[in-house]
Amino acid sequence: MVKVKAVKIDGEDIHMFNSAIYILESSSGFTLDLDIIVSEVVVKKYRNEESLIVEIELEDGRMVTSYMNLKSLAGGLPQLNLFCEISDSSEYNDLPIMNENDLLFPNIEEGITLEEIRKYEMPNEKITLKLTLPIDQVEWLKKQKSKDLSEIIKEVIYGYWRKNNHE
Repeated sequence: MVKVKAVKIDGEDIHMFNSAIYILESSSGFTLDLDIIVSEVVVKKYRNEESLIVEIELEDGRMVTSYMNLKSLAGGLPQLNLFCEISDSSEYNDLPIMNENDLLFPNIEEGITLEEIRKYEMPNEKITLKLTLPIDQVEWLKKQKSKDLSEIIKEVIYGYWRKNNHE
């Protein structure tokens, strides 16, 4: 099986946790498909893009560079499915050929957890809280910078979490 060594999307190196590259045969022809497990941050960055310039370095030293379409897959671990139509599958004769009716697509999620991915790159999300606090605390909060408040809240939550979960 051909292994992917590195991937760049629009010139940017992408950290992959696992990947699979294969040819997908369907009634409409052949596509070169690359499935990659990435961080949630990477999925969020690219999920609204339709087409990307993708450079794939294979472990045997070959390079595949192509405009590829993007399909993000819902559920499970954060991953991207990149694909492009190819006219001749024999160019990639050492890649496995999957049929659209196959039930056994490569399981690239096996052995990887969301916790491992988040240790590498933790996504940040905006949240709005409605609190009832004493006026002096409200006044103090209003004087603080948003970035500083985010750090304070993060520290308080992690401290409380560790204390109550005995970590």
